[in-house]
Formats: sequence, structure tokens, C-alpha cells
Amino acid sequence: MLTGELLARVRKIEIKTRKMVEDLTGGAYHSVFKGRGIEFSEVREYTSDDDVRDIDWNVTARMGIPYVKKYSEERELTVILAVDGSASLDYGSGSEKKREKTAETAALLALSAIRNHDKVGLLVFTDRTELWLPPKSGRQHIMRMIRELLAFKPASKKTDIAQAADSLIRNLKRRSVVFLISDFLDSGSWEKQLTILNRKHDAAAIRIADPVEVSFPKSVLLNLADAEDGSTLLFDASDRKGLQNYNSIAESRRTEEDRIFRKAGMDVIDLKTGEDPVKPLMAFFGRRARKTGA
Repeated sequence: MLTGELLARVRKIEIKTRKMVEDLTGGAYHSVFKGRGIEFSEVREYTSDDDVRDIDWNVTARMGIPYVKKYSEERELTVILAVDGSASLDYGSGSEKKREKTAETAALLALSAIRNHDKVGLLVFTDRTELWLPPKSGRQHIMRMIRELLAFKPASKKTDIAQAADSLIRNLKRRSVVFLISDFLDSGSWEKQLTILNRKHDAAAIRIADPVEVSFPKSVLLNLADAEDGSTLLFDASDRKGLQNYNSIAESRRTEEDRIFRKAGMDVIDLKTGEDPVKPLMAFFGRRARKTGA
């Protein structure tokens, strides 16, 4: 991909998510994960990661270098975005592919996090770790994350959620908030690893789906191909029995995933391609706020 084209896509997604970030950080994200204290605690020297709105101009004028206000309830949070990069994310029955929805959602959460003064890390996985960016704060870091997601080309087509969870369990030394963003099309076993991950950290699943994967439209003849193993299937949705079987299998798969998430104690946020992700995310943050009493 040409650099100019990539930069244009980064700029487009930043503009697209700007209003979404304002909606989330207007109360939902902020109230769940970190409440800025109203009591002033101390001042410290300004760093490039700080928000210029926190500069104490009186102290800055006296000292000759920038200082920022620190609040008594201020605490640094680490947010990890664990993003599925496997081949199944390239599917899309409409104008938006699952990979694009995944990148948009990750960008939205990352930009919300830095606006809340948090550090953000990125893990992109398939059946291996494809990319790891350690947690940092600051807009430059977030813009790099978005560029990496948009330009990403997987070395492997397959998915191994257990491997991704194991990697986070081994490498995250401090308790973090983990958003696992995937379509969860993984035939392996990952219940145990998610349970351990959520015990050590505060983990939530963001399940990305195309509407066709949830409920197949009637009277459609399609040649379906599995993007990860290459197998193909001719499917006639005008066959009532075949359609019922397809939708039954899709429902059973999601029911099993829901069971795993419940067993692991993880919240799940369902997002569909072609739909605004803000409403489901705000509903999740609202539930969390009520649960924690924030």
C-alpha cells in the first residue's frame, strides 16, 4: 500500500471516530475505568504524554518550564487491545469487512483511552503473535497503532485464541484492561485460557460478526469458502431445510461462545459490520458502571 494512501486511511478513520470518542469519553468510558479526582494533589513537570489542558500556568510562569496539575484520584490504567488478524476477518457481505470494523473499534477504544490519560498496547494475533506494541500513551503512539492495523497483512491465515490469551498471561506483568477483538471463528479449545486471563486481568470480548454469519438471508445461492482452511461449500438458501440447518449451526456456535464467556466471567460486546459501534460500547460501559457503582 502506498504511504499516501495509508495516511489517507488513517486520517479517515481518525475523523470517523472523533465524534464516537467524544460520546464515549463524555461519561461512559471515563466513569467505569477512571474518575478524575476534583481535589488537587500536586504539580509535576510536563511530559509529551500529558494533556496540555492540565498545565498549571501559574506554576509554569514561576518555574520557567511547563508543569501540570496532578489529582488525588488520578491513576494510570493500562489498556491492551488484542486484535484478531486472521483471514476470516476479510469477509464482508456488505460495504464493510470485518477487518475494517475491527480496526475502527480498536481505534475508537485507543483514542478514548489516551483521552482518559491511559496507556495502550496492541497485540495482533493469528495462530501466533504477529505484532506486539508495548503499552504507551500519547497520540503519536496511537496513530502508529492505527497505521499498523490498517496496513496489516497476516503471515498466517488461522486463528488461535488460546495462544493469544497465553501470550497476554505470560507477558503482562501488571493488571490491565484487555479487550479481545475477534470473530471467534476458532475450532480449538480456549475456555481455560480466557478464564485465567480474566482472573489475572479485567478482560472483555468484542465479537465482530457480519449479519450473514448471524442469520442467513433467504433465496440466495452462494459458493462459500473458508478463508482459513480453503474448504468450499455450495449453499442454496432457498432450500428451507438447508437454511434452517445453517441458522441453527450459527446459533449453536454463538451459544457455545456465550457459555465460554460466562464461565470465564467475561463481558461480551457484539458488533456487526455496517453498524455504528458506539451504542453497543456505551451499553457495555453503562452495565459496567452499574456493576462497579462508578
